Amino acid sequence: MTSLHTKLPVKEHWSAEVELQVQFFDLDPMQIVWHGNYVKYLEVARCALLDKLDYNYPEMQASGYSWPIIDLHLRYAHPAAFGQRIKVRASVTEWENRLKIAYVITDSVSGQRLSRGTTTQVAVDMTTHEMCFASPPVLFKKLGIEQV
Repeated sequence: MTSLHTKLPVKEHWSAEVELQVQFFDLDPMQIVWHGNYVKYLEVARCALLDKLDYNYPEMQASGYSWPIIDLHLRYAHPAAFGQRIKVRASVTEWENRLKIAYVITDSVSGQRLSRGTTTQVAVDMTTHEMCFASPPVLFKKLGIEQV
């Protein structure tokens, strides 16, 4: 069952995009980006998005919640190579009971999709260390959503 909130279109301030250049140290013996390094690229984009929302790791901690990633999915379509410029776009897609962010990695020049993925984070009360089964009000505030 989805709620009204999850049917709303993604607002522009709920997305961020970063441009990166593939470095030599990110390559595997096949001279393409090692699959594990894509997680690092997602993290760079996620931090840019969280900065835009004014709810990056320091603000999360100050609000009394940690937001560990509990699920990560990546789908590889085309490999990235040394020197290639890539764009990584991160967008909030769910927020009521968890924070789900969708990612698309594309070639900066051609726009070709290289990979896509998602991360799912849940709020954990830092005092009790208990997982929250609903996102705390601070997340709604940062997203600009008025709760009923």
